[in-house]
Amino acid sequence: MGIVIKHWWKALCVVLLTYVLWYGLKTPLKPGILEIFPDRARAGENVELNIKGYNTHFLASPVLVYIKSSDQHWIKAQSISVIDDSQLKANFQIPKHLPASSISEQYSVIISSELDGSSVFPSRLILQQDTINTELAKSEWNSENPDLFALKANSFPFRNILYETIRNTFFHVSLWFAMFALLGSSVYYSAKYLRGGNLLDDLQAYSKVRIAVLFGVLGLITGSVWAKNTWGTWWTNDIKLNMSAISMLIYLAYLIIRSGIEDPDKKARVSSSYNIFALVAVIPLIFVLPRLTDSLHPGNGGNPAFGSEDMDNSLRIVFYPAVIGFILLGLWLSSLLYRVDYLFWKQQSKEN
Repeated sequence: MGIVIKHWWKALCVVLLTYVLWYGLKTPLKPGILEIFPDRARAGENVELNIKGYNTHFLASPVLVYIKSSDQHWIKAQSISVIDDSQLKANFQIPKHLPASSISEQYSVIISSELDGSSVFPSRLILQQDTINTELAKSEWNSENPDLFALKANSFPFRNILYETIRNTFFHVSLWFAMFALLGSSVYYSAKYLRGGNLLDDLQAYSKVRIAVLFGVLGLITGSVWAKNTWGTWWTNDIKLNMSAISMLIYLAYLIIRSGIEDPDKKARVSSSYNIFALVAVIPLIFVLPRLTDSLHPGNGGNPAFGSEDMDNSLRIVFYPAVIGFILLGLWLSSLLYRVDYLFWKQQSKEN
């Protein structure tokens, strides 16, 4: 019992990461809409939309389908033909006038059922009109919000393009959070060494930088796999990707510089100084420069980070434990490295 109390944070690490793996991989995605065809229609025409769903149960519960404008105007499908649980056809009679002040505008498609809740494919359908008459459109389109069903079952949000890869948030992003926590801790020990000259503080910083670099490399790998599944390529010219790679090179240089110096005191002084300035350089590369230009990553180039469009409460109850769990895992691994380095340093001290 005493061992468990002494190493409570290691037990917490195991519990948190087990929870992340179990709950994060087991929870299904919310039903959503994968495809809509055709994606264009004209006002005054009859159009049949072929809709393909994801995690849907069209056969098990009556389905309602709507076309909705950005200003809340909507029309309901006149008839719906369900093919199977994931495919249906919805027939619409598009009014002669659109509730828009332009010739063409993008509209959202909504599917709602008691079993699956409501799914939205935003701005997917382009409608065109020959003449603009918003006054007549008001009488042809409904303006009061339709009664939509809410999904009762627990699930993760369905995001177009991301789909199942949204679960990578628990690993890719959490690894980077843990990496910076370890780098911050390493800088603390580097500054402590420069102030007191204790070589053991330098060994603490060295152990944490190595695990941080490991987490950073894993973050790049998981990010590359994510990019392949969402953007269609292993690597893009995205500024945050490039700055992340440069950051890893900066810390790779730290490891190379350290390995090239024989004298223990000189090695500790140089590597400690370099480690402090490395973090000072990496922070603007990762957190400042991407915000000054366009980036595919959330939180950069005007994209909100951790907003409702990227992360809801169902994701947060897994993401935050994942961050804490990976930080604790990093501290655990770095403590093992430190013990190995300490034994090696002690052996060398006896020989000298």
